[in-house]
Amino acid sequence: MKRVTLVLTLAFAAGLSAQAANAQTLKTIKDRGSLSCGVSQGLPGFSSPDDKGNWTGLDVDVCRAIAAAIFNDPTKVKYVPTSAKDRFTALQSGEIDLLSRNTTWTISRDTSLGANFTGVTYYDGQGFMVKKSLKVNSALELNSASVCVQTGTTTEQNLADYFRANNMKYEVIAFGTNDETVKAYESGRCDVFTTDQSGLYANRLKLANPADHVVLPEIISKEPLGPMVRHGDDQWFDIVKWTLFAMVTAEELGLNAKNIDEKAKSDNPELKRVLGTDGNFGEQLGLTKDWVVRIVKHVGNYGEVFDKNVGTGSPLGIARGLNSLWNKGGLQYAPPIR
Repeated sequence: MKRVTLVLTLAFAAGLSAQAANAQTLKTIKDRGSLSCGVSQGLPGFSSPDDKGNWTGLDVDVCRAIAAAIFNDPTKVKYVPTSAKDRFTALQSGEIDLLSRNTTWTISRDTSLGANFTGVTYYDGQGFMVKKSLKVNSALELNSASVCVQTGTTTEQNLADYFRANNMKYEVIAFGTNDETVKAYESGRCDVFTTDQSGLYANRLKLANPADHVVLPEIISKEPLGPMVRHGDDQWFDIVKWTLFAMVTAEELGLNAKNIDEKAKSDNPELKRVLGTDGNFGEQLGLTKDWVVRIVKHVGNYGEVFDKNVGTGSPLGIARGLNSLWNKGGLQYAPPIR
C-alpha cells in the first residue's frame, strides 16, 4: 500500500513539475512587460494600423483584452504584422505569443502545426467579389473566369472544390500578400477576387471606387476564424480561451464599459462570480480576481467590439448574423464562469 501511495505521489509531483515547466508564457510576458501579438499586414476591421501606427480591429481587440486582463493596461501589446504564409512560423518560433489574424480553424492546422485554436472570434465563409460592370449576379455565372487569390490560405482549396462541384472552369492567379491580390484585382488582372466574405467587405474599402464592386451572395465554405497559441502551455491556452469567453459572457449579462463599475457592486450570484467578488476564478487562470472587469472596462464586451470594428457601427457595416449570441439566433456561446 505504501509503495502504491509513493508511486502516485511521485507521479503527481512529476505532473506538477511538467506543468510548471510548460507554464512559462505568462511569466515571459510579465517579465517582458508586453504581449507579442501576431496580426495581419493590414485588413480593415480586423487588424490595420493608421498613419501613426496605432492598430485597430476585431483581432487587435482580442490582443488588447488579453493585455488588459494581465496588466490592467490594453496598450501593453507589440503588434507583429505577419503574412498568410509566415504567420504560423512566427508562432512556432516564439516570435509571437499569440496569433490573432483572421485565421481559419481546420483539422490540419489544429493537428500539424504544434498549435491550438482557442475559440472562434468570427464565424465567416468564403465568397466572391466582382466589378458591377461584369453584370454577374451569382457565383454560378463565373465559368471560365480568372480568379485572384492569396497563397498560404484555405482559399485555393475551397475555390477548387466549388468550381469542380459545379462543373465550371477557372484560372487561378495567386499572389503572396493580401495587398498584392487586391491591387491585381483592381487593375483588371483577374475577373474575380475571392477570400473570406468579411475580407471582401474590408478590402472593398481599399478600392478607389468601392461602389463599383459587388460581393456575390454565395458562401462556399465554413471559415471559423480565431486565435492560436503554441502547444505545451495549458495555462496560456486557458487565458486566451477564457478571455474570449469573458467578452461573450459580458455581452450576455449586459455588462459594458459604461456600467461595469456599478455592476461590480451587485449581489447577483452570477455577476459576483464573473466580476470577481465571489470565488477565485481569476487566480485559477494565473490572473487577478477582477480580470473580467479589466477586460470589459478597457476593451468592451464581444458585442461592443464587433459593432465598432466590423458591425453596423463601422465602415464595413456587416450584420451580426452567425456572430450573434446563442440566445439571439447566433453561434456565440461561452461556458459558464463557475
